[in-house]
Amino acid sequence: MDAMAKEIIFVGGKGGVGKSTSAAAIAFRNAAEGHRTLLVSTDPAHNVGDLLGRPLGGRVTGVAENLWALEIDPEQETEKYIRTVKDNLKGVVHSGMVAEVNRQLDTAKASPGADEAALFDRLVTVLLEERETFDRIVFDTAPTGHTIRLLSLPELMGVWITGLLEKRKKTNENYSALLNDGEPVEDPIYDVLRERQNRFARVREILLDEQKTGFIFVLNPERLPIVETEKAVGLLAKYGLGVKTLIVNKVLPKEADGEFLRERRVHEEIYLKQIDGLFKNQEVIRVPLFPRDIASMEDLEAYSHYLKEGGRSGSLRV
Repeated sequence: MDAMAKEIIFVGGKGGVGKSTSAAAIAFRNAAEGHRTLLVSTDPAHNVGDLLGRPLGGRVTGVAENLWALEIDPEQETEKYIRTVKDNLKGVVHSGMVAEVNRQLDTAKASPGADEAALFDRLVTVLLEERETFDRIVFDTAPTGHTIRLLSLPELMGVWITGLLEKRKKTNENYSALLNDGEPVEDPIYDVLRERQNRFARVREILLDEQKTGFIFVLNPERLPIVETEKAVGLLAKYGLGVKTLIVNKVLPKEADGEFLRERRVHEEIYLKQIDGLFKNQEVIRVPLFPRDIASMEDLEAYSHYLKEGGRSGSLRV
C-alpha cells in the first residue's frame, strides 16, 4: 500500500533536507484527491505556516479545500501539560504540600525531556481524537533524533507507567490490609495512570499498524543525510516501526548545465547509487532541485506530482 495514502503519515529526516516541504506536498496531494487532511507540525522551527503563506498556531486552521494545518508549540504544550498535572493532584496532595508541589512542577518545566513529554501528550490527543474528523493526518516532525525519541515514547512510557501502576497497586494493597480493614482504597492517581496507560497502548497499536500508519524519511543525495537516514531506519525498526518510503530531494535535473553542475552531478550519481544499494527494501522517490523556492500552493502542487509518480528514477523535469 502507498505510504502516502495511509491514514497516519510521519515525515522525518535531517534538518534542511526539505522535510517540511515534503510533508506539506504529501498533505496537499491527499487533499487534492478529496481526502480531508490535517497537516501537523511538531518541528519547533515551524516552516509549515511559511510554506502555506499564513500564520498558524495551536488550533486546527483551514488553509485550502480539504486541507487543514496545525503547529504544535512545545513551550505552550509544556505549560498546558504542567497545568494538567497540577489539576490531577488537586484533592490528592495534602493542602500543606500543595504550594511546594506546584513549585517543583514549575521547576520541572525547564528540565530535560519536559518539552518532549508535553509534545508527546499532544500527539497522543491528535492521534486518538482528530482521526474521527480527518481521513489523513500528516506529521511534519522535528529533525531525526527528536523524531526517533518521539516515536519510541509509546513503548518506553508504557513500560514506565506499568511499573508505576504495579508499585501503586502494591502500596494500596498494603494500606488496605493495615489501615482499612481490607477494603479497597480509592486512588485517583492510580486511575489517572491507568487511563494514560490505556491511551499510550492505543497509540502504540496505531503506530505499529502498517495498514494505517506510514513512515517516510526525506534525504538529499549527500553523505551525511544518507548516514543519518540509515541509522534512523535501523533504530525505528528496533521498535517495530518500519520505514517503507524514502524521498530523495533536490536531485539535479538532467537539463541543468554548466561545468560546475556537471562535476556536481558526477558526485551525486555516486550517492544515488549508494542510496539504491542501502535501501533496497524501501520505495525510493526522487524529487528534483527546483530553480526556485517552494513558497506557494502552486509550487507544492508541482512538487506533489513527483511524489505521485514515485519510482527510483522517475522523470526529473522541472
